[in-house]
Amino acid sequence: MAYVVAASFLAITGFFFVASVSDPFSEASIRGYIAGSIFFMVFLSPALTMRLLAEEQKLGTLELLMTSPIREWEIVIGKFIAAFVMLALMVAGTFYFVVVLAWYGDPDIGPILTGYLGVLLYGGATLAIGLMASALSSNQLVSLVVGAGLLTGLTVSNFVADRLTGAAQEIVSNFQLGSSFSVFDTSSFGVVEGGHFADFARGIISVTDIAYYVSITAVFLFITVVLLESRRWR
Repeated sequence: MAYVVAASFLAITGFFFVASVSDPFSEASIRGYIAGSIFFMVFLSPALTMRLLAEEQKLGTLELLMTSPIREWEIVIGKFIAAFVMLALMVAGTFYFVVVLAWYGDPDIGPILTGYLGVLLYGGATLAIGLMASALSSNQLVSLVVGAGLLTGLTVSNFVADRLTGAAQEIVSNFQLGSSFSVFDTSSFGVVEGGHFADFARGIISVTDIAYYVSITAVFLFITVVLLESRRWR
């Protein structure tokens, strides 16, 4: 599964990268790749994490883990680190895009570095959500659907916020996990319009955005630990 997901990730992000730099006088940047990776991680992260706890429950090996001399939070952190390392390796495979840009153009290194930082922070948050979904059921398909559904809801929360007013609009818009962009409009391919990811793509490191992604990751990992601990009382 990991090899299939990695191959799909590199193929789709490669398509977005080529599409973003193929137009005449296009910008020498990885913003097209960034758009593709953020778009695909809504489905990639749940696919990577759907087996981590669901399969353990299905095979009955989760009870073996929980009766071993390790704590629930250690199990969750171990699973999360394994998924994050796999994601980081896939992201590292896209360094080829940077090499191509440096060979044929003169890219600004700042937005490239912050863009990769943003991808890893965003990826960590999506993996935590996917891991939580995996702890909800022993069915991998259910975990995949729940994880992708939660990530889709957090990604498109800006569309919901646009239809609200007052404090409700502000609260909902601040929960937007990814960026708002048009991935099917070639005239604006890879242009980040808003959300917590926007500043990373522009070369800006925002403490608020970092705190948001770290908080989302910590909260959903904590929920996962609580779900595992609740199994002792069933």
